[in-house]
Amino acid sequence: MSSARGSTATCALAREVLPRRLRMPNLRVLSIVWLLALAGCASDPPVQVAASTWRQVDRDIAAASRAASEQARAHALKDMQRWMDLVYRQTDDAFIPWFSSYWTQQWLSMKVSWYKLSAGGEKDPTVNRLALYLQEKYQDRVLEPVAEETSPEQIMQRTTGLYVRQLDHRLQGIGPRHGVPREQFDQRLKEIPAIALAPGASLYQVVHADPLDRLPAYRALIKRIRTTPGGLGDWSTDPGISSVAQRTSERLVDDLATRGAASGVSAIVGGGGGAVISIGVAVFTAIARANERPETEALLRKNLNAAFDEEWLELMRSPDRGVLAGVHHLSGQIEDGLLRSAPIKLEPARPEQPRWGASVD
Repeated sequence: MSSARGSTATCALAREVLPRRLRMPNLRVLSIVWLLALAGCASDPPVQVAASTWRQVDRDIAAASRAASEQARAHALKDMQRWMDLVYRQTDDAFIPWFSSYWTQQWLSMKVSWYKLSAGGEKDPTVNRLALYLQEKYQDRVLEPVAEETSPEQIMQRTTGLYVRQLDHRLQGIGPRHGVPREQFDQRLKEIPAIALAPGASLYQVVHADPLDRLPAYRALIKRIRTTPGGLGDWSTDPGISSVAQRTSERLVDDLATRGAASGVSAIVGGGGGAVISIGVAVFTAIARANERPETEALLRKNLNAAFDEEWLELMRSPDRGVLAGVHHLSGQIEDGLLRSAPIKLEPARPEQPRWGASVD
């Protein structure tokens, strides 16, 4: 301790006295001495940080991660509510009127007929193919137009970026608050894993990446989330639209059977009578569908809303395929890594003093 104080005093003396001596003779020699003295002052020994201080630093890093996660979640919730409103509006404006229109119903009837011929008259393959067709139409008419403004995938990436920025902001004050030099604090951040996917990335790399997507590990993480089955707008297995397709197929098959019987009668009658029967069946079908349209739209809206609500909740809750999947991965890796990688204890342990009468063997 005395040598450190002596060094400090010498440095202060060099800064104060030597510049005044430079006005005296032997300026070149005195300049060299002054520079050497200041160089010696710049090589102070590294600050020794106590292990207890490092433990508090780690606790603060974990707390910063949790606070950043909460802010990211609030941001994701707000964005997902806006996305949900846009999907509801687009469904009412573009999908339901299209689905319930007379000409769409006629087109669907034709497709059912074709599906049944391709499937050899079997019902289940027909229903499945119609379900896939309706899902594609919902994607085209609702989800893709809404995605031009926002989508779960975009929200996921924005939310992950917000988490990283908020975490970086909170990390800035931890080192100075505990008196940890910047170099040592940065080294600690380099020891904490943040992304597990190859090639991996430390907390230091993540918060210093600008832009974030230049990190290969971050790109690998986003790709994995995007390609997870059933995630971020993948409705391929959604039960709501499938149930709508199944009900529609049942009704269309029944309509085809009725029209098939009417066609048989008109063929037997022949001539003008058969034509009148065919026209009458077509008009009756059109009127019946027009009368049933409000009920059809209400049922479709109910089924779609129920399916969409379930999907929305899953996208908010799922740690693997939801809009918070990136935040879950980063925060989980960081907070678990803080538990696994204990910082190096820079202060030497004090030997325990033996008690009176105790053996020291």
